[in-house]
Amino acid sequence: LKKGADVACGDDTSTLKELVTAWINQEFCPFLLIKPNDKYSCGFANDICGKLLCPAEWNWDQNSVKAGIYNRTSEYIVSENSWPLFVYENYQVNSNNLEEGFLKSRLLVMAFKAIFTSPSSASQAKGDGDGADILENNRHAQHRSDQTKVKTCIASIINMKKVTPCAITYIICQVCFALSSITSWSTVDGDFDYEAF
Repeated sequence: LKKGADVACGDDTSTLKELVTAWINQEFCPFLLIKPNDKYSCGFANDICGKLLCPAEWNWDQNSVKAGIYNRTSEYIVSENSWPLFVYENYQVNSNNLEEGFLKSRLLVMAFKAIFTSPSSASQAKGDGDGADILENNRHAQHRSDQTKVKTCIASIINMKKVTPCAITYIICQVCFALSSITSWSTVDGDFDYEAF
């Protein structure tokens, strides 16, 4: 079972590595496009990836924050104890209400849909961050296509009826890896421990 789970995790990692870079390039239109096979141009060395990976309580637009994170100074240790900015709707956090927009980013919803429903369904994420009906909408779409042969999605295979905290955490870890500069999966990325997260 573990071997099968590892293969599935590797497939998800590969899928999201390609998709996340495409989505970031499309949404942010960087001068230099992010290449999925060039992990050295990702992570905190890249302004967009860095902003999305930056802990929500810090302001990536401040040069001292960028330098502190990049140089791993003691004031700016990026660990599993903080939420990355990409989990927030519109990649903005309200410091007075950290729950506002939490887990409602378009990137997070698209990544969830790409893995648990299908990569093509990810493009249907509206960007309002409301992923509550993702699984139900996918079930309705499968029932409507009576004549068309439809590949069964992962959510159906594992009998997922609702979005679970474990599934969300799994997707956050996968997106963190896709945005990061590490070239192969490891449970620890710098000071960020995926297993502890």
